[in-house]
Amino acid sequence: MSLVSTVKLTSGPEPEVPVPLIREGQTGGNVEKPAAAVDATSGKRKCFPMALNLVKLCVGCTAIEDLAAWIDFRLEERRSAGLSVEQFHTTRMVPKRVEELLDGGSLYWVIKGNIQCRQRLTDIRTFTDDQGISRCHLVLEPRIIPTEWQPRRAFQGWRYLTRDDAPLDEGQGKSGRAKLPPELRNELASLGLL
Repeated sequence: MSLVSTVKLTSGPEPEVPVPLIREGQTGGNVEKPAAAVDATSGKRKCFPMALNLVKLCVGCTAIEDLAAWIDFRLEERRSAGLSVEQFHTTRMVPKRVEELLDGGSLYWVIKGNIQCRQRLTDIRTFTDDQGISRCHLVLEPRIIPTEWQPRRAFQGWRYLTRDDAPLDEGQGKSGRAKLPPELRNELASLGLL
């Protein structure tokens, strides 16, 4: 059985409502926008001046297409097991600024030494694993949004990334990079040309 990657790479401005992941033979369903942060005492929506993001190394991927294939594989695996079909990344450290992250934030992926894409954060869920270690699931919209490349040195875990420091989405700055074949993008980046 061959897996066909159905995670769409998009560029340009994000639509107001997240786009669901639709596979061959399926019809679209409703995907709700993540709930805005709400103050526990007043019940009013909190407004943050700008969304906060996370940046994390995408270990094992050499191109955005590898990440898309991995997401597709994991979603199909969950569907086959009868589990809820959602994409998440498990991490040991739990972000403390959850409300800011869920108010429009994204997880930016570092691939081959450069931030290359992002995924919207839809939820952050803490849990304790079988060994009694506290962890969290970063629940992500399965849509990958290519970004302008931004060099990053290797680091462990994740880091906060402000909107001012985050790279622009592909198409909002220099254009055409996402259309290059992955091998050519990687070679040009290794030569310092991207």
